[in-house]
Amino acid sequence: MKSSSKIQTLKASVEHFLPFISVLVLMVALSLSTPHFLTWLNISNIIRQHAQIIIMAVGMTFVIVSAGIDLSVGSMMALAGICGTFLMTAGVPIPLAVLGGCFAGLVCGLLNGLLISRLKIPPFIATLGTMQVFRGLVLEITKGLPVDEGIPRSFGILRNGNLSDLIPIPFFDLIPIPLVLILLICVLASLTLRYTRLGRYSYAIGSNVEAAHHSGIRVGTYIVLIYAVCGFLAGLAGMIEFSSLVSGQPTAGVGYELKVIAAVVIGGGSLMGGEGSVSGTIAGALLMAILLNACVHLHISDYIQQIVIGALIVLAVAFDQLRKRKMAGGGV
Repeated sequence: MKSSSKIQTLKASVEHFLPFISVLVLMVALSLSTPHFLTWLNISNIIRQHAQIIIMAVGMTFVIVSAGIDLSVGSMMALAGICGTFLMTAGVPIPLAVLGGCFAGLVCGLLNGLLISRLKIPPFIATLGTMQVFRGLVLEITKGLPVDEGIPRSFGILRNGNLSDLIPIPFFDLIPIPLVLILLICVLASLTLRYTRLGRYSYAIGSNVEAAHHSGIRVGTYIVLIYAVCGFLAGLAGMIEFSSLVSGQPTAGVGYELKVIAAVVIGGGSLMGGEGSVSGTIAGALLMAILLNACVHLHISDYIQQIVIGALIVLAVAFDQLRKRKMAGGGV
């Protein structure tokens, strides 16, 4: 019995750390394949290019843990980012405009949460609808044209700058600002999932919504909060995305929802709910980011990159389903 228990514990540990192991193995393999991969310049470029995906994936972790889904994050990111850039064109200082963009994303997330919790619309259908609504609003507001007049050039620091641009210390010129934001968000989100009611109730709702309701949890209220968190982080991601070109692009974020969901699933999150972690999501997002970066270094076409990401999603979900069947004693 003790031997069987140890084997089960070892299996669980391997499954938990599999995304991290995969990232480590991939980094070692790529560093041996190309001398340009394992350089700080390349690593910082990976962080800058994928910061918005990582940040949105952290928000999506809350949603998927609660057995939900949000297909609108890409459109929500674009709408929130456009709102923030319009504030800048109106003369609002950059920090306040960034907060305005985050607030716009939060409002969009609240709307998603209300549709799901109050009107009882399934998350897939509700967010599929708002994905189209948000994208339509972006295109109507901008008339399909970029927003770039009157945006300060210093806005580009948010994605392209280093910490030394804010705090003039020599060592800080090696630290990208997106990396600082990612670390802060990951720490706060991880602590929230582990030690707050919002986090604990997210797992409870995802594991068994009926049991959560009968135990006194205000399920509807917490669903709204969960989607609001996702929306707020999508808003921040939108501001980071638009700071790269110092302009608001109405077509930004198309297809991002698939990458964001894939990051959570590859990182161990279950689409059935009740499972997932911020650290696992980060590992999943990094695995995708490193694979895409490797495709560039190895001169692999964009079409193959899409095949790789799609295959990763299928394999991650298949692995999760196989593991659940084994746990239920249903075999393969």
